[in-house]
Amino acid sequence: MNLTTLTKRALAGELGPEPAKERISTAFTTRQGVRHESRGNAYRNHVISLRVGRAVGSCAVEPDEVTDVAVEECVGASVADLLAHQAPAIRVAALDAYLMSARPHWGERVTVPAGTSLGKSLARAAAVTDLVPAHARRVLVVGVVNSLLHRLRERGVPYVPCDLKGGSTEWGEPVITDLTEALDDCDCVLASGMTLGNGSFSTLFNHARTRDKPLVMYAQTGSSILPYFLGAGVTAVSAEPYPFFWLDGGETVVFRYRERP
Repeated sequence: MNLTTLTKRALAGELGPEPAKERISTAFTTRQGVRHESRGNAYRNHVISLRVGRAVGSCAVEPDEVTDVAVEECVGASVADLLAHQAPAIRVAALDAYLMSARPHWGERVTVPAGTSLGKSLARAAAVTDLVPAHARRVLVVGVVNSLLHRLRERGVPYVPCDLKGGSTEWGEPVITDLTEALDDCDCVLASGMTLGNGSFSTLFNHARTRDKPLVMYAQTGSSILPYFLGAGVTAVSAEPYPFFWLDGGETVVFRYRERP
């Protein structure tokens, strides 16, 4: 199975209501900049979100990757039309919203307690890294979030940070930009759902499946998509639907899924 196959199943009506009759009621882009207290590095997040019924599906993008006009034109469009959209991010957000509308999250509900931006980031990171197998000896982290690295460091788990933006971590470690550089040298992968939107998920998924290697996904992008890959190449998923932890100082929720033994 791959993302294309899952999309075809959705279009065929195998996973929910007829997509041609399901329409987008709301479309919006969330732009955020943050630098946590005591941290030296700042982040920018741009996320496209589409609403189907009571569900909001999302896909993170690089700044200006998708225009505001393209997002606004999604309003009133059918899910079927958007699953064929030229922009991968819009296709992912539409599939995410459709699947979440058809089947709301059913995984283990974990509350991220109210707190500061750093406190919530560390709490979310603890929920995510708890899914990394205890036997992992070297983890490839695709999509650098310093709080995730912080939690892995607490566990004494070596890691290789990878992100398309490059640069360095909070601890001065170089960040590689090509995930294929370290895949063979790591016995576990912890990856962002953003890989769905930028096309690199298939590389990680195929590698994990053929090498029988744990693949743990943490997902704001495609939070309702990735659980469908459990047991087929994905080991565990931390799924975080909109609104995300960084949008609110109050309690927020993630849903955790694990591959059945």
